[in-house]
Amino acid sequence: MLTIEEILETIKMVQEEKLDIRTITMGISLRDCADADHQKACRKIYDKITRLAGPLVKTGEDIAREYGLPIVNKRISVTPIALVAEASSEEDYCKYAATLDRAAAEVGVNFIGGFSALVHKGFTVGDTRLIRSIPGALSSTERVCASVNVATSRAGINMDAITMLSRVIKETAELTAAQDSIGCAKLVVFANVPEDNPFMAGAFHGVGEPDCVINTGVSGPGVVKSAIKRAGSADLGALSETIKKTAFKITRMGELVGRTAARRLNVPFGIVDLSLAPTPAVGDSVAEILEEMGLERCGAPGSTAALALLNDAVKKGGAMASSYVGGLSGAFIPVSEDSGMINAVNEGALTIEKLEAMTAVCSVGLDMIAIPGDTADETIAAIIADEAAIGVFNHKTTAVRIIPAVGKKVGDQVEFGGLLGRAPVMAVNGFSSEKFVHRGGRIPAPIHSLRN
Repeated sequence: MLTIEEILETIKMVQEEKLDIRTITMGISLRDCADADHQKACRKIYDKITRLAGPLVKTGEDIAREYGLPIVNKRISVTPIALVAEASSEEDYCKYAATLDRAAAEVGVNFIGGFSALVHKGFTVGDTRLIRSIPGALSSTERVCASVNVATSRAGINMDAITMLSRVIKETAELTAAQDSIGCAKLVVFANVPEDNPFMAGAFHGVGEPDCVINTGVSGPGVVKSAIKRAGSADLGALSETIKKTAFKITRMGELVGRTAARRLNVPFGIVDLSLAPTPAVGDSVAEILEEMGLERCGAPGSTAALALLNDAVKKGGAMASSYVGGLSGAFIPVSEDSGMINAVNEGALTIEKLEAMTAVCSVGLDMIAIPGDTADETIAAIIADEAAIGVFNHKTTAVRIIPAVGKKVGDQVEFGGLLGRAPVMAVNGFSSEKFVHRGGRIPAPIHSLRN
């Protein structure tokens, strides 16, 4: 039973500290939609998504109104399309992307994830076809998001896949150049991808998941920042305790909303993702949390240590509030979606190299990074490989969502609007990685992968 004090505290979190449920995401299995005839498969996909997700948006709106708690996004994730479309002889999977986009529009969600492939150890025909279809799919649809897993701690790193994707990223950027290469903002390259992630653009519905499930993602950077401010000059141990208690309260809201939505939609409840997800709004920033801890600017020496403390405390506190946590669960540091990160880049405090170091201790990785449009394919591939190595050798999820902004140079800005925000174009190391990248093959898994 919630006390009056807890209710008033929650109201303050919503009204003054920007607490919200960032997303309720319905995961839908499309494995039973595979068909040798791609037209029949697309009909099955459309019918199943619209049947199961038809009430999703209204349910989310009803819960938000009843609880007075903003639910920002209602979304869908589906089985990796490479697994479903491979049953057909169709070579261009853009038709599947168009079906997903049409179904998402029909039910009213803003994004649908799952135009995806899992290629950490090699390619099937369907995987290759999907990857080659990504530029066309993301440039011709509005709501479809794509992801590719190129590495795991058990399998190592598929450099051939990374090299292919570096070219796909450049082609996607060129096809959406008129919108500041926004297509690349809907494509994530993963290592150790989770199968129950509710956040876009990397969400898909894993093969070990039930036929349909509800996952939630919470967001409360502003709440955490306010709690740290109230803690004053507390030492780092006490600061960790403060964050843990705050994360507990935030996660409990996500658990309540997720279970309520699942019950009303008559599907199982999956997980709460504990991630602190920022927005471009002032006061809703992970970077500002680190600065409230005592850093002059995010990116200053000590940023990695501060982020490690934050990430660990969020997980410890959140895990006490829910029996089922999953997804990415930690602290996001996307440049374009975090006003504090944008300021840090513009002031020269934050570089790609420092961001890479920080990703060793937080969720995801190099996220929403804009770079010059003429950056070499091999440089993009090497950046992805570096990030994958951090994930593989540390047994954690890492990812890259990078935007080579066509026609832009260092210091220019790209504008996406909404939650995707805006980003300053960042400098990349000018030395070549070409010979290393073109060796190809697979970087072997680390020895500690042999845990049996």
